[in-house]
Amino acid sequence: MADPRQFEDLAGKLAQLLPQSLSGLRRELEDNFRAVLRANLENWDLVSRERFDIQAELLARTQARLSVLEQRLAELESRHTERAP
Repeated sequence: MADPRQFEDLAGKLAQLLPQSLSGLRRELEDNFRAVLRANLENWDLVSRERFDIQAELLARTQARLSVLEQRLAELESRHTERAP
């Protein structure tokens, strides 16, 4: 789930981009920006950077282990075919 402060920051930045002629509506528009951002971003299947990094490290270790196991299997298969009559 996304950090609520990020919604606040992004909604504030969007509100700052509004022309001065809309300054009276700024708070209302900022609230609307925030609501739209939350509604859309929370529907996405997002993960935190920390969680992503953990999964990337786990995948790298798994790939390394798989590579070692594939080599061992190839060695065992070659020994088996050498022994076969």
